[in-house]
Amino acid sequence: MAISLREKLSYGVAGAGGDLSYGMTNAFFSNYLTDNLKIRPGYLSGMFLLCRVWDGINDPMMGTLVDNTRTRLGRFRPWILAGGILNAFVLVMMFTNPGFAAGGVGAYVYATVAYLLWGMSYTIFDIPYWSFVPALARDPKERNTIASIPRFFCGVGQGAVSLLTVAMVDRLGHGNEPLGFHRWAMILAGAYILLVVITVTGTKERYTPEKKESLTLKKAFVTIKSNDQLLFFMITAICFNTGWYLTNGLGVYYFKHVLQRYELYAVFAAIVAVGQMLGLVLFTTLSNKYTKRPVILGAMGFSAVGYLALFLLRNYRGKALGNVRFPDADGALVLDSGFILFAFFAFICCIGIGAMFVAETVMLADVVDYGEFKLGYRTDSIVFSMKSFLLKVAYSIQGLIMGIGLEIGKYNTADAATQPQSAKTAICVMAFAIPVILIALSFLVFVRKYKLHGDFYDEIMQKLRVKHAEEEGRSLDEAEA
Repeated sequence: MAISLREKLSYGVAGAGGDLSYGMTNAFFSNYLTDNLKIRPGYLSGMFLLCRVWDGINDPMMGTLVDNTRTRLGRFRPWILAGGILNAFVLVMMFTNPGFAAGGVGAYVYATVAYLLWGMSYTIFDIPYWSFVPALARDPKERNTIASIPRFFCGVGQGAVSLLTVAMVDRLGHGNEPLGFHRWAMILAGAYILLVVITVTGTKERYTPEKKESLTLKKAFVTIKSNDQLLFFMITAICFNTGWYLTNGLGVYYFKHVLQRYELYAVFAAIVAVGQMLGLVLFTTLSNKYTKRPVILGAMGFSAVGYLALFLLRNYRGKALGNVRFPDADGALVLDSGFILFAFFAFICCIGIGAMFVAETVMLADVVDYGEFKLGYRTDSIVFSMKSFLLKVAYSIQGLIMGIGLEIGKYNTADAATQPQSAKTAICVMAFAIPVILIALSFLVFVRKYKLHGDFYDEIMQKLRVKHAEEEGRSLDEAEA
């Protein structure tokens, strides 16, 4: 049964809401803590790691809860609604200092509790939201289309955060950065809740087979352990995503302290957003025309080439093209030709990144099918809980690398406006060089271990079509009609 465009769009918009929250956390939370609450970068490494240990238990638990949910709204929508509202409130909490002294014990405790609650509430929203993909459609090509829509809206959400945050924090805070962050977080939280409500009221669940037995936490871990393709997918995605999270998380530091042109961050963010959106469109178009495997390999290649160029151009200030002026709040924004070349390769890099992000969603849907083929039962939410978990693992590795790197580089939290050359070098290496290594690791695992493609994948899908037709009491031709 074809899904209407209206329902596809209704499903997709909550992705923008979730990424308003995720984008703020990934791009600005570390900088907010180091530059405003004066928290040491080294502490952030331990904080992120501690919270992810809990997520290792929390995420499969959430997947099990979703799989065993039965309500009038269905299996997924009640959790999407509850998780979205909770996560929006916690987002405001994260960018609110209730009065603790900067650098004091209270600030450290508050930041840790807020981040832990953010991870838990985001899990409540994220797992059922992405579990909707295989529940909405069984046809792989339709899944590609459905998966690309929320990825598009995710790009809109992250793009809005990246483009607007610097200017909005300044305007809303009137020079008081912590106050500006608090007010901006409140606006984003309101938009988040509205978008989640649209998704919950504008969609309905499809193709969710009745379970013959309840899914326990023990069975959830057995499912994860038994699905070898889930493991290799996770390693591939964690390596690739960590590279981008490093770049995204250090972007503020790079433009603030290395270039000392903070106003250019919004321009860079716009280029990133357009590149990622083009990437997801290209993935959907090319994977429907060809096969996913070469498209994914091409996306990895684009990203690696872009990163290498960014590292080489990190301090380049060419003049051949002269200066280009664009209107901004102060009258003009000057872009030298070196930045234009830098931005071009950022665009190339982000085409690959955008394609990989939508590819990961499609790959997870394939992993769900592989699990059903191998184990005999579907565990959509448990498998998709790994998407939330792998993103958090990637974000935690990012935090670990950032914290250690900034500490080694002697990042100055006491006077953030004055940074030594060692800190600037550390920022560039972590933002542009380390991602190339991580992409190479991702490439090796994908090529050597991930096998859901070609004849093997076609065989899986054919056997599942027969199985589903038998469960519905119809012939295969009747089921596909």
